[in-house]
Amino acid sequence: MKQAKKVDAQTALSVVKDGDTVAIGHACCEPQHLVRALCARNGELKDIRTTHMVDMGEGFYTTEEASGTFRHCSLFVGGNSRKAIAEGRADFIPVHFSRIPELFWENYVETDVALVQVSPPDAHGWMSLGVSVDYTYAAAHCAKTVVAQVNKNCPRTHGQSFLHVSEVDYLVEYDEPMIELKRAALSEVDRKIGQNCARLVRDGDTLQLGIGSLPDAVLASLMDKNDLGIHSEMFSDGVAELARAGVITNRRKNYMRGKYVATFLMGSRKLYDFVDDNPAVFMAPADYTNDPYVIGQNDNLVSINSCIEIDLTGQVCAESAGLRQISSTGGQVDFIRGAALSKGGRAIIAMPSTTKDGKTSKIVAALQYGGTVTSLRTDVSYVATEYGIANLKGKTARERGRELIGIAHPDFRDALIEEWEKRHRMKF
Repeated sequence: MKQAKKVDAQTALSVVKDGDTVAIGHACCEPQHLVRALCARNGELKDIRTTHMVDMGEGFYTTEEASGTFRHCSLFVGGNSRKAIAEGRADFIPVHFSRIPELFWENYVETDVALVQVSPPDAHGWMSLGVSVDYTYAAAHCAKTVVAQVNKNCPRTHGQSFLHVSEVDYLVEYDEPMIELKRAALSEVDRKIGQNCARLVRDGDTLQLGIGSLPDAVLASLMDKNDLGIHSEMFSDGVAELARAGVITNRRKNYMRGKYVATFLMGSRKLYDFVDDNPAVFMAPADYTNDPYVIGQNDNLVSINSCIEIDLTGQVCAESAGLRQISSTGGQVDFIRGAALSKGGRAIIAMPSTTKDGKTSKIVAALQYGGTVTSLRTDVSYVATEYGIANLKGKTARERGRELIGIAHPDFRDALIEEWEKRHRMKF
């Protein structure tokens, strides 16, 4: 590591000037020490635009206290940015995950400074971007100035995940624990949904899963399967556990055989230890992992995603509650379309039949006013709730409604049937 590049965080962050756009590494690989040093300049700087996807750190730059210095622009609305966006103190860019790197490469998001976290350099000067390659790789190659936090706790992942010390302007050595994602407890409803999804998974399939209790419930229901594979935008602890149990082997993948393919990871230290210097794990930018054409090269690709609500025609809203933006498109459409291109592929939308309080059906006659259509009804095939599986592929609008009402919560079926009968002018 060149001594001239080794500085403390305060020196490195002094490069940020009024009006700059600062891209921050993603999710559990956020360079927390660098972000704290940037936020320490609150009140000193003005018109600083921060941008990233999922925010797992402190997110001070999204608070009212920071609004005089920072304005956040989110590429995926998360917990810290949600309130700021709702109150007009922050912005977001609607975009498919697969297209986010393009925003950096083609200067739609013109980046002055990139803050990234890396593993220590090897004997050849190469450092890994660890558990978040996604858009971070593009941001680090497009920014005018790159500041890297070198953290011995950052896993060294393989694939298209490396930065060379010659590509970095400032190296800040600072060891701290990686951000970890806590696993949610599985409810009985989660388990039933997981079991229903597992009915659509066959030995040798390649899986894409998201984040949260439903993907965990699906994985928990796959212990009787054999030789599953992974090509996913992300994976978490459940995948590592099935790998250790011999369920996930990647042996029967016809594309990238033997490899766990992902663009970012979120989980516990156990997951980070599993991927550290593991040549079977192939990390790559999102414009590769989430490209529907690339996804479709995997035969028998099973995509499992969730949503906020779905209407009787199969339109899926996965990102807003009416006019309130609470998430973003992410990679859902990328993988639904990729699964459609896959020989033997299946795309599943998995969700509880009601909201957590049980007062509202998630299968609705029509999406809420202002609700975003994330996935088109023409793209959606399977929908799973705790009450079963609806197969919408090749079905008429009338037949789709029947299928979806059949997996709705019983308390809401009569109202849905009434709407269906009115719409189709016949008895259910």
